[in-house]
Amino acid sequence: MPSWISEGFAEYAKRFPPSCTLDLIEIPAEKRTKNSDIPRLIVREGEKILSTIKPGNRVIALDVKGKSWNTQELAQHLTTWQQEGRHVDLVVGGPDGLSNECLTKAEMKWSLSPLTLPHPLVRIILAEQLYRSLTIIQGHPYHR
Repeated sequence: MPSWISEGFAEYAKRFPPSCTLDLIEIPAEKRTKNSDIPRLIVREGEKILSTIKPGNRVIALDVKGKSWNTQELAQHLTTWQQEGRHVDLVVGGPDGLSNECLTKAEMKWSLSPLTLPHPLVRIILAEQLYRSLTIIQGHPYHR
């Protein structure tokens, strides 16, 4: 990732309180060539993703077909997740999306946008929106 992406993510991640940390687990996408068996690559990527999810964690798949939330709705979801006390794994797929297994494992499917967003920007958008939602919950003026 370009340094500005890493710096942007790190900037928002460090703002999270100790009771609600934001961690990034990056799984490299499978190498693609013009003759790649894309469905097979998606399955392999899905297996790697699922292997990082601990039992009991809530899984939210980021998927263009998911439900769109505004920032207030995200804050409501975040409040519920915090009250439940479960870890939440936000799962972003590779360039060709998530495997069916990942989508099936997900308790919710969330669409950031109907636009196709580059993966580097997605991590910053996610970090910023989660931070913004926390500030709404805390009554901090960041959201205004």
